Amino acid sequence: MRILILFASLLAIVPNSVLASVLAIDYGADYIKASLMKPGVPFDVLLNKDSKRKIQSSVAFKRGDRLFGQDAAYLATRFPSDTFSHLKYLTAAPIDSDPVKYFTKISAVDVKPSSRSTTNVTRSDGTEWSSEELVAMQLAYIKHLGELVAGEKVRDVIITVPAYYTQFERDAVADAVEISGLRLLALINDGTAIAVNYAMSRTFAKPEIHVIYDVGASGIRATVAEFSTNTDAKTGATGNQITTLGYGYDRTVGGIEIDRRLREILADAFNTKHKGKDIRKDKRGMAKLWKEAQRVKMILSANNEAMSQVESLAWDLDFKSKVKRSTLEAACADLEPKFTQPLYDALASAGLELSNITTVILAGGASRTPMIQNAVKQAVPADQISFNVNADEAAVLGAALHGASISRQFKTKNIKITDILVHDVQASYFAASSTPNSRPRSISTTLFPAGSKVGTKKTMTFKRKDDFIINFDYKKEPVPGFPTRMLEVEIAGVADALTNLTDSGAIDPVIKATVTLSESGFISVSNAFAYGEIKDDSLTGKLKGLFGGSSSNEESDSTEDIPPRNTVSASASATSSSSSDAATPSESAASDKDEKKKEKEKKKVTGPVEIPLTVTPQFTTIPPMSVEQKKAARDRLRAVDAEENAKSRREEARNTFESYLYRLRDLISDEDKDKPFKKCSQASEREAIEKLLEESFEWLNDRGDLAETSQLLNKRIALETLEKPIIHRYQEIEAFPQALNNSQMWNWHTRMFLTDARQNITEEAKLDLPSKWTKEELDGLEKSLREHEAWLSEWVEKQKSVKSNEDPVIETREMKARAKVLEQHLQRLYNRKVPKSVKKKKVVVEEKKNESKVEQEGEEEEPLQYDGEEQVPLGEGEARPHDEL
Repeated sequence: MRILILFASLLAIVPNSVLASVLAIDYGADYIKASLMKPGVPFDVLLNKDSKRKIQSSVAFKRGDRLFGQDAAYLATRFPSDTFSHLKYLTAAPIDSDPVKYFTKISAVDVKPSSRSTTNVTRSDGTEWSSEELVAMQLAYIKHLGELVAGEKVRDVIITVPAYYTQFERDAVADAVEISGLRLLALINDGTAIAVNYAMSRTFAKPEIHVIYDVGASGIRATVAEFSTNTDAKTGATGNQITTLGYGYDRTVGGIEIDRRLREILADAFNTKHKGKDIRKDKRGMAKLWKEAQRVKMILSANNEAMSQVESLAWDLDFKSKVKRSTLEAACADLEPKFTQPLYDALASAGLELSNITTVILAGGASRTPMIQNAVKQAVPADQISFNVNADEAAVLGAALHGASISRQFKTKNIKITDILVHDVQASYFAASSTPNSRPRSISTTLFPAGSKVGTKKTMTFKRKDDFIINFDYKKEPVPGFPTRMLEVEIAGVADALTNLTDSGAIDPVIKATVTLSESGFISVSNAFAYGEIKDDSLTGKLKGLFGGSSSNEESDSTEDIPPRNTVSASASATSSSSSDAATPSESAASDKDEKKKEKEKKKVTGPVEIPLTVTPQFTTIPPMSVEQKKAARDRLRAVDAEENAKSRREEARNTFESYLYRLRDLISDEDKDKPFKKCSQASEREAIEKLLEESFEWLNDRGDLAETSQLLNKRIALETLEKPIIHRYQEIEAFPQALNNSQMWNWHTRMFLTDARQNITEEAKLDLPSKWTKEELDGLEKSLREHEAWLSEWVEKQKSVKSNEDPVIETREMKARAKVLEQHLQRLYNRKVPKSVKKKKVVVEEKKNESKVEQEGEEEEPLQYDGEEQVPLGEGEARPHDEL
């Protein structure tokens, strides 16, 4: 109820004509959480088919079947090479990078390099899948769950990602979204999403600074965020503002690392007990120990010791061992400084100290681990530690609200966010050579330093004469094994554009490129153009230049904010260039008209002029998937879906056919003669069914596993054809009494109506009142009644002589159809409105005061109602009491 009330306060339902759904997904290395924003649907976390609020990040293959979530995770102990979990480590990761090396320690899956310098995983049958394809399968599964709740197609999605994600990883997530059939609204940093969730139901009388300390499965993230409540001066609307001030993180420490170390403790215990056996060489055994380590860790979070027990762990050997919390903490002692280092790094990044912080908000499932909580308590005063958000669901609920606010389909609580970049991004390029034989000089500049606001643009200015390339790199290696070069952009068409500007009279033209840092953290060159200013040499222009301003002499290879531009198209500048070049001495003697025309044309191209250039991005290290690759991946997933759907239909047809055979066999073998099947069937019919039934059982046992869906359906139809006459007889026997009663009811209603209607006609004729019906209409209704009664009497008598195992001579559907004809005839007359009556009255003009009296006759229309005793004026169209049946 609390969630419903909160949702009502945050979300106003939009008109039905623009209803839409927004799916929010918090994709974690261990679990996926999802939420759906849709008008009329409670704002909450999506449940899977087992009513679980979080879904394990696993996909598995079992003999052609594909499973997700907990079902897939369970298969890891039987098919470890065909169960894919913790795919977050493989996102855009090169084969020799640290994340892939770590993945091989916790997973039994084989990895191979891909054609894009990333990593593919291999099934036991040799089939290769990219991490984007497997993640897309999971996203499509979440999409299906959302559509079941929404009752409509779901397309828009917002996904949380760690703030430390590189552009390579963000591209991979975007590719997976596109392959799954969804449309990406935005990527939101998970710490920012938790901050949005925190601000959903709060206002801040004065600014507050909190640290979101998120301990996930694959890493620890600390986000310093400032919260404030502001009022818009123009609209008067009040809203919250969230400003990210700093980040700190560690990609190597999280819940999975603790699971791995606990599994190592269990593996050592097994090897010590069973000398000569190495459980680490058995993939199934290690998968079972991983599952057991997760269970034991949960117990140790609340207890000082736990008993670990696995039946038939490997080589038909059972495993049983007691594990103490102190043993696990000793194995993780080297991690203790790493638990709190992201917190200190985030404060340093924001330029703050703990004394400036209101609280440290703990989030993430692994934040419940006692050793992590103890480390935080040693670093942060107890009164500054807060548990104000749901550790598991805060990120996905915050992402859902933010997704709804940017979808333009919802009216949500006004919460604005300002996020920042985590990594330093620099731009480098080669300076123009001063001489043909000189070696070009490389120039680098930090374009977006760490802490730059996302959603901003910067303009780079160059003095170049030819085409050139801008390189965008991370200043430091973002992840061990990942490249620093993220993007190369070629700027083409420079020489021609500069020629056009120079010919048009531009002085010192330059090249400008606009670099965008999007809200989702993507860096791109949105446009590039040749820029120049053409001065006005007239007296007015010179006065403007003297008093009004000056042209901007920009430094070569500099960066600045984008200035307001008065853009002139390339075609216009080209036209001005050609007209300027055409001037010759012979034209100096042209007429004044031509000179004025040229002067006007010259005036049109004065001022700043921009000529667009060609921008071509190139990916030389880890490229995102191309359009062709994404299309091929989507087709591949659709083929898997189609195969699964066909298999599901075949299995459903087989199960339905098998259950139908058993039901029919029970009917045949039942000795009770009073049962409907025996009463309504003949001996010959039962013999035919029994013979075909035996053949069907034999066929199903021999060929049922290989049969096609159409064969199964045809076999069932053959039996249903024999059974259908028997079922029809029984259904007719069941429906006959009701159909007969319905027919007789309308006979009785019609006769009662005729009696009252004829009486009304007689009385209305005596009083000279108009009638609703004519005698001919009532005679016609009576004729229909007599025909129906005669038909019903004749065929009901015939039906009485029909046995229960014989086909009926009169069908109930025919009885209903004939009764319907009589009903419609009756209703047509009964619902007729009362006609207006014409009353004649005498108007007497009496002679008063010596005036003569004259008798005249006139007509006046007035609706009358006759109740059998006196004339009573009623409203037009009111029903008559004696007209009611």
